[in-house]
Amino acid sequence: MFLKIHHSPEMGDVVAVCDRELLNTTITHGDLRVTVTEGFYGTTHADEAAVTEALLRGDNVNLMGERAVGVAVKMGLITRADCIMIGSVPHAQIYRL
Repeated sequence: MFLKIHHSPEMGDVVAVCDRELLNTTITHGDLRVTVTEGFYGTTHADEAAVTEALLRGDNVNLMGERAVGVAVKMGLITRADCIMIGSVPHAQIYRL
C-alpha cells in the first residue's frame, strides 16, 4: 500500500491510503473517473502496521482498494457496506467530527 498524511489546520490530519497497484491509474464507473495520484496518496510504501497506526491518528481518512479498505474493516472502523464501489475497486472515507 501507499500512505500519505496531509496536515491541514482546517481539517486536521488527512490520511490517504491506496493499494499499490492502483497508484497512477484511473478507475472508471460509468461517467465517474477517479485518478489515483502520487500527489494525494504519496509514494511511501506502508505495511498493515503503518496503515493501522495512521488510521488510529487520522482526523479524516481516504481509502482506495481492497487492502486499504480491508485494514479499516479489520480495525472495526468501517464495514464493507460503508464502501462504495468504483468499478471493481472499493472506496471509503471516514470523518471524525
